Amino acid sequence: MRDYKIVVLGAGGVGKSSVTVQFVQGVYVESYDPTIEDSYRKQIEIDGRACDLEILDTAGIAQFTAMRELYIKSGKGFLLVYSVTDENSLKELLSLREQVLRIKDSDNVPMVLIGNKCDLENDRVLSIDDGIKVSEDWGMVPFYETSAMYKTNVDDAFIDVVRQIMRKEAATSAEKKQAKEAQKQKEANPPAKAEPSARVPDSKEGADHARSKQSSATKQAPSKSKCCTIV
Repeated sequence: MRDYKIVVLGAGGVGKSSVTVQFVQGVYVESYDPTIEDSYRKQIEIDGRACDLEILDTAGIAQFTAMRELYIKSGKGFLLVYSVTDENSLKELLSLREQVLRIKDSDNVPMVLIGNKCDLENDRVLSIDDGIKVSEDWGMVPFYETSAMYKTNVDDAFIDVVRQIMRKEAATSAEKKQAKEAQKQKEANPPAKAEPSARVPDSKEGADHARSKQSSATKQAPSKSKCCTIV
């Protein structure tokens, strides 16, 4: 069983706790009690693999930003939650995402964007297109509108981020294996040593050798007899 740590981020009052409790316990928490930090565990099977999820429901208020950095460092996947009834909550996610990318020092972080409270149609100020636009701006980050009350898309959002973590781990493992195989291949087939090149005589030696060869050839050549014509 693999352990996956998921961090739920967002402004205060967007329903982070309600979404988390609905996913973990299958109940809807209606009253809003500002969270400092709550940790939940849930075992679930995803794509035939047993997973033990540790879900950290973080504070949405400013005085706990230092604690948030610690959560981000330890997290493997992130759910960024806003409320469709609060335009500022979506704007706050922009800086939260930048914080995640900075702390993780990567542009490839498993992440899901959630627009919660989609059941409150009469109070809605953000359309689904607003969420889609942010998703596109973030490089097509998966986006779900959820309702913690009716459990709409709640499971899908959590499962999506876990699948992203699995894919990233598989890609990292494949890269390490490929690098290891390449190293083994390199050690098994070391580059051939260069053969010592024949010594090339310098110009003086070459000239002396040519003169010596010419002199020897002259000595060895048979002499030609002179012919006389007697009349």
